[in-house]
Amino acid sequence: MVFPSKPNIREWLATRNVPLVLVVLAALSTPLRGSSQPMPGSIDVQWNEGSPDCVKNPQSPLQVHPYNGQTFILRENLCSTFEAPFLYLLIGSTKAVLIDTGDVAERKAMPLADTVMRLLPGDGSAKLPLLVVHTHRHQDHRAGDAQFAQLPNVQVIGFDLDSVRRYYKFASWPNAASEISLGDRTIDVIPTPGHTETEVSFYDRNTGLFFSGDFLMPGRLLIEDGSEDLASAERVAAFVKNRPVAFVLGGHIEMNAGGEMFPWESQYHPHEHVLQMTKEDLLALPAALHTFNGFYTVRGKFTMENSLHVLILLAALVLAVVVAFVWLLVRYLRRRKRARRLREQAGA
Repeated sequence: MVFPSKPNIREWLATRNVPLVLVVLAALSTPLRGSSQPMPGSIDVQWNEGSPDCVKNPQSPLQVHPYNGQTFILRENLCSTFEAPFLYLLIGSTKAVLIDTGDVAERKAMPLADTVMRLLPGDGSAKLPLLVVHTHRHQDHRAGDAQFAQLPNVQVIGFDLDSVRRYYKFASWPNAASEISLGDRTIDVIPTPGHTETEVSFYDRNTGLFFSGDFLMPGRLLIEDGSEDLASAERVAAFVKNRPVAFVLGGHIEMNAGGEMFPWESQYHPHEHVLQMTKEDLLALPAALHTFNGFYTVRGKFTMENSLHVLILLAALVLAVVVAFVWLLVRYLRRRKRARRLREQAGA
């Protein structure tokens, strides 16, 4: 006998004249829509670590992990792009949403659209409609957009700030949240600018998953605007305070299990840190950002950096060294000239 899946269990029992007490017990064990308990899923996965020599050890370009039957985590391989971004496919009853399209545009090199469309239910014209969105505008999160642009029943949302604000219809950017309806699944959209001005995060009410892009991840938190990033962190902490958060899933992994950063542009991540972070990390982020010096700060598990400010500081230091060298050289040459003139006078 084939036992039913949970969503159909009460109906299955009723049609077979099962005693009422068992029907009640089955009903109590079935998660109700809108329940505060997230739908479970598995994050038990070993992500491909890339290779120290990608030419000698070719890699599959895309790894897919089913969190559950309606939620998929995809990662572009380190040998295809050192960014190795994570992408997320959430499937509802009337629509699906893909969060980010990665760093590789070429379809043959990165069969992202083909993979995503195969994961969607339905065939041909009955294929479930797909909405493509972005956590922010950076190239490594939207390079694959072109693969979806001409596909039927697919809508790609622009990544510039005007497109983001217009599509989500935020009542007040960045202070008000919006939402995406997938039929039986609602995704909250929370403005989180700071890494870039277009950054948004997503919260899935069904699973309790919080998709944080580059706003929060196990890696370098690159901050473009410190005050906006802090405001975003405080806004997110208030949002999740009384909501269940199963995991926080970001856009990249840049550190090993010991918390040490991999070299920039490394295509090999041995003993990589896990992808998932926690609700406690979201709640702790505002306090960490309060300590950010505007250049580079490590606070607990958070490594915060403003790359532009660091470059300006390094440029200023280099300029100071050059100026000091020129000043010392000029003084040296003047002293030699003065000493030569004194010798000439003494010889006369």
